[in-house]
Amino acid sequence: MKYKKILNEIEILKKDRKALILAHNYQRPEVQEIADITGDSLELAQAASETDSEIIVFCGVRFMAETASILNPGKKVYLPENSAGCPMADMIGADALRNIKKNHPGVPVVTYVNSPAEVKAESDICCTSSNAVEVVKSVSSGKVIFVPDRNLGSFVASRVDKELILWDGYCYVHDRLTREEVLRIKDAHPGAEIIAHPECRAEVLEIADAVLSTAGMLDYAGKTPAKTIIVATEIGMLWPLKKAAPRKEFIPASFNMVCREMKSITLDSVLSSLKDERFEVKVPESTGKKALSAIQKMLSVK
Repeated sequence: MKYKKILNEIEILKKDRKALILAHNYQRPEVQEIADITGDSLELAQAASETDSEIIVFCGVRFMAETASILNPGKKVYLPENSAGCPMADMIGADALRNIKKNHPGVPVVTYVNSPAEVKAESDICCTSSNAVEVVKSVSSGKVIFVPDRNLGSFVASRVDKELILWDGYCYVHDRLTREEVLRIKDAHPGAEIIAHPECRAEVLEIADAVLSTAGMLDYAGKTPAKTIIVATEIGMLWPLKKAAPRKEFIPASFNMVCREMKSITLDSVLSSLKDERFEVKVPESTGKKALSAIQKMLSVK
């Protein structure tokens, strides 16, 4: 009964306040279900850039809400849980990036969107896991600084004819997964395919049948003839995969692949965000203007 009441309140408030609810694919199933748009970082960034809604409630982590704020400086962007940060994004700051640039003068910077706004402001172009390879290829330089994810950077480096200078950042959810863990699951499910997110270690990506963003996983699941798929990413991804291909079996590569920050958002916190206008995310104008250029360049890469 309480669940239905919360859903009804959210729907009423959403209409009254002309709000748009965005949810990342790693969110809790019930949060994904009340969202207007679900997707990966690229899809949600695109949705944020195109909306005419006056309020955006971003069910994700802080850097995502910051990106939405940068793209919509005149609108209100709320993050339902103030503690929903990203440990990988926190592994690099603007001063650290400025030092790298100083040590490699003239080398362009490609920054993964999983980064703070002030780091984006020091960058030439941003990327997501969906378009990282294409973004790096689009840069007219044989050498590129890539921050902050070393695993995504290594994956990109293996697919481009460029030298990448990598920052030693990582996602604690993906980086903990080992080749041995995945092979144990594979042995228990002969014939199953493995799909992995490029934030995983190289040793995991080497045994995957496909390395994909979360949006890419949804597309792949609908097209592959495989009936059983081992999923090497955050376990929230199982929900949209099962919806996309209900006749297939999706098995987590590890039940330990849980993002505490993503899962901190609940229906109650979404309701409070709408009702009390709680936890607005605003990027300083000077930072936002500089970061906007890097984000817009990312969105223009096909």
